[in-house]
Amino acid sequence: MASGKLIKLIVFELLEFAAFSVPTLVVMEQFATAYQTTRNVSEPTHYWLIVSCSIAYVASVTLLIWVPIKVILYKKRHLYKKITGWRPVLMMCVVLTTLPSFSFSIAVTEVQKNINGSADLLPDALPDLPVSLVLLSLILVDIIEKIRIYPLRGSEESNEDGHIHTTSLQQIKTVTEQVRQNEVSPASPQRANPIQVSRPLGAVTQRHVPVLVGPQEPSFDSGILRTMSRRDVRAEVFLWSFLLWSDTVEMLRVAGHSAVYKSGWLYPVYIFSFISLLRIIFTPKNPLLNSLGILLQDLPFVFVRLSLIIVLGTITPILGLCKNILVTLSYVYFNYLTKLRVFSTFEASPF
Repeated sequence: MASGKLIKLIVFELLEFAAFSVPTLVVMEQFATAYQTTRNVSEPTHYWLIVSCSIAYVASVTLLIWVPIKVILYKKRHLYKKITGWRPVLMMCVVLTTLPSFSFSIAVTEVQKNINGSADLLPDALPDLPVSLVLLSLILVDIIEKIRIYPLRGSEESNEDGHIHTTSLQQIKTVTEQVRQNEVSPASPQRANPIQVSRPLGAVTQRHVPVLVGPQEPSFDSGILRTMSRRDVRAEVFLWSFLLWSDTVEMLRVAGHSAVYKSGWLYPVYIFSFISLLRIIFTPKNPLLNSLGILLQDLPFVFVRLSLIIVLGTITPILGLCKNILVTLSYVYFNYLTKLRVFSTFEASPF
């Protein structure tokens, strides 16, 4: 009977391969349908030719790139440990799946314009299935790569809670040991330092560090509230993996608006949405991830959303624009401007 680790490995690899291959096949099939309609012929020759090319593409990149890299990562663990700060599996998905899918999604729109002869005869909205499938597949691979290190059975405490608990115990133990040491072995005259250094009257003998006091968090030890307050890092992986890309999802939803895809604004929306997805290549705890989030998503989205609102009206939410502006300004202020002398004074909240 197969072990649990082997079953987990097989299921994860099959899911990742499905997320790697299915979006390209679906988008290419949609492109083949639109192109076949432009031919105005009954024979589906062009349709099956494009579908065959898509199958050949997926088979080629699978056999030449996906499978060899997967085998190397699984067999050569010492090489895998040398990879720092980025994830090869997500890079393959972004470059070999997401990029072709976005390109052919734009091609489908251009083909539909040729079918109708005018952009005014296009449907009011583009189908949401291809774009949602591409993003869902990318998020699915991201979740699998994050949750791979955790067991799927049994309880798992949050690392953050464990770190806080361990740190608090260490601090309490250190303070207790110092107090007991001072009480048990007081300083004797023989061990006292005979040299006394005189200090000026204005010298500061103790540095007062301001204490940051926040709202008190509740803790529940029993009852239904304890059950509701449970936290598991594996469940939070699913939550934050979807919330992380909500801004990109909203931007791609705007691309399906008739005023966007009937005009040239479709290209910058897709281009900057793809650029924002490049962050998924980096590891979740990469120190560069915050700055890359500003440079690859929030800052470009400010200009794209502001331009769309000025030219086409409020087809993109004002809340999204405010989010991008506030996140960008807060990052610059707290990370760089507070280092200047004018903003360097530390102020603790009185509450």
